[in-house]
Amino acid sequence: MAGEPFDKRDGWIWYDGAIVPWTDAKVHVLTHGLHYGSCVFEGERAYGGEIFKLEEHTARLKESARLLDFEIPYSEAEINAACREILAKQKFKDAYLRPVAWRGSDMMGVSAQHNQIHLAIAAWEWPSYFDPAQRLKGIRIGMAKYRRPDPQTAPSTSKAAGLYMICTISKHAAEREGFADALMLDWRGQVAECTGANVFFVKDGAIHTPLADAFLNGITRQTVIELAKRRGIAVHERAIMPEELATFDECFITGTAAEVTPVSEIAGTHFQPGPVTKILFDDYMAEVQPKKAAA
Repeated sequence: MAGEPFDKRDGWIWYDGAIVPWTDAKVHVLTHGLHYGSCVFEGERAYGGEIFKLEEHTARLKESARLLDFEIPYSEAEINAACREILAKQKFKDAYLRPVAWRGSDMMGVSAQHNQIHLAIAAWEWPSYFDPAQRLKGIRIGMAKYRRPDPQTAPSTSKAAGLYMICTISKHAAEREGFADALMLDWRGQVAECTGANVFFVKDGAIHTPLADAFLNGITRQTVIELAKRRGIAVHERAIMPEELATFDECFITGTAAEVTPVSEIAGTHFQPGPVTKILFDDYMAEVQPKKAAA
């Protein structure tokens, strides 16, 4: 299954209110979301049959659509129920879910005021985002050519498909150079995030992470900050310049797919995966497990 193209797999997808065979979940080539980027999505993980922070993901999906000037024609409760329904239909316990909403094919042009809004939700089994053996040692990250845009030029707080164009370009370039990912700066030259994950640094036992004012404030990012504070670990959300990287002891990235992944290098600057990273890795993996009901 892991090597199969996604459009050739077996199974089921929730599509516009109905569960359809996986290979029947199609869109037309003249779909507005494909041509003009009017598409938003989420990435969610299920552990032990329960979707971690489903409500937060669904709320963000609805907000992302609002920022792109369209409304998903399902309530948050309906979307939550649909996510759980497709996970159960697929008979998965540990899986990745991808809700996606887009403008359809009714009009083709920049203006598409009356296009139907579609929603689909797929679920599939997916192992660790990075090679497990390498992940424990810390992944190597390069530097991206492209920068995260000024929020006055793009809806940077939405999880919109179009915003990931430069992420794909940057990740491909990094992989060709032997790196697992790329670190992106923002339009001011400050450290922002990786291509699909937020970044954290550790210095003298305290955490430093870029202020999420020009990129997505990840749900995993928020969870890890909460976990750190529970531990009494100081968290500084602030502007971080690339010349500061050499002053940090540890580095890790976070995301629904990446979870908590140590970093051993950013473009020649080396880090040693250390105690703070390990504590938060362990705490996060404990946090995502389904909570047992009290007897």
